[in-house]
Amino acid sequence: MAEYTVSALNKVVRGPKRANYDVDMINTILDDAFLCHVGYVWDNKAIVIPMAYARKDDKIYIHGSLKNRMILSLLDAGEASISVTHLDGLVLARSAFHHSANYRSVNVFGKVKKVEEPKEKMEALKYILNHMVPEHWDNVRHPNDKEFNATLVLEISMDVASAKIRAEGVSDETEDHKLPIWAGVVPIKQVAYDAISDDDLPEGVEVPEAVMNYVALHK
Repeated sequence: MAEYTVSALNKVVRGPKRANYDVDMINTILDDAFLCHVGYVWDNKAIVIPMAYARKDDKIYIHGSLKNRMILSLLDAGEASISVTHLDGLVLARSAFHHSANYRSVNVFGKVKKVEEPKEKMEALKYILNHMVPEHWDNVRHPNDKEFNATLVLEISMDVASAKIRAEGVSDETEDHKLPIWAGVVPIKQVAYDAISDDDLPEGVEVPEAVMNYVALHK
């Protein structure tokens, strides 16, 4: 079982019993999401924004326009930190103090590189789109030269990473157990509804199988 080396950078300090450094577990959490949050510094100000991403082996791909300040700031810094979180449940305790949430989260730290080789860059864009809806790349018009050249793709190496997971019930004080107050967990999941076709579709264009498979899997 491969694990990331624990360092001052990726060590989970608060709630260390919930820490997980297993490579397969971290990859699974990353692969189950589509949006990450990227931290960067611009004009001496700390900023965090959500971004679409994809993982390929031990690399993370993100993309943006040529003038995207986050992309340019990350290139200047030469390193990046991204985080991904799944909310799996609301933990409603008897006491306000012990309310919590069940979740799976990952932090990744690594070096930043601009993907410039055309074939590799197009492959990275394919990974990002297929990470959103598996196998959907074959159903769309691929970027033309203008779109392709106007897009920057970054590769972030997964040098170190860590996960933090809470998957348990209420942790109230023992003396509160006899209180006439409800406590428990409200499970939460993200669901997909039936696809809604665009009004301007030509007659006879059907919802692609990849989209229907995605909806069926996430109902």
